[in-house]
Amino acid sequence: MFSRKHGVRNSLICGLLAIATFIGIGLAANAQEAMEPSEVDFAGFLDLSDEVFAYREARLLTLDDFNQMAGEPNTLILDARSAYAFEMGHIAGAVNLPFSDFTDEKLAEIIPSKDTRILIYCNNNFSDDAEPIPLKRISLALNIPTFINLYGYGYEDIYELAVMTETTHPDVNWVQGEVGL
Repeated sequence: MFSRKHGVRNSLICGLLAIATFIGIGLAANAQEAMEPSEVDFAGFLDLSDEVFAYREARLLTLDDFNQMAGEPNTLILDARSAYAFEMGHIAGAVNLPFSDFTDEKLAEIIPSKDTRILIYCNNNFSDDAEPIPLKRISLALNIPTFINLYGYGYEDIYELAVMTETTHPDVNWVQGEVGL
């Protein structure tokens, strides 16, 4: 049986726990307020996307135009898919820099001159819809953030393959890799 003494002690303990919890929540809230804000600027990204929208529309290429430009000097085909997907297959002559690795330093290693013409493509240019090029949701295709990010990093001579084809089409010049086969 509990005595009155135990009841008072239990009430006191519960009260102290409630106060400690309240203080802990307050301290956690203050700690969050004191943290540095992240280096994420969603509004800036939206502004950049708006700026790039019309610019990109004038830089969409047919397969013939893509291939013609690919053979010209000072032109680089950039594949921003994962290294694994690139190794499984890619357009001949393409250079791989996964989108997740885009930084000023990495881009400068691959594309030292901001005057280089850059041609991009992604999974959504190919109707095969199988590894290494499964289709993405159309509004989330890799070409979109790749184009916006390249432009945001100061590369403005960007062109994008704008057609749907198969990797087996002879004009695609697809190089089949050996990874995972």
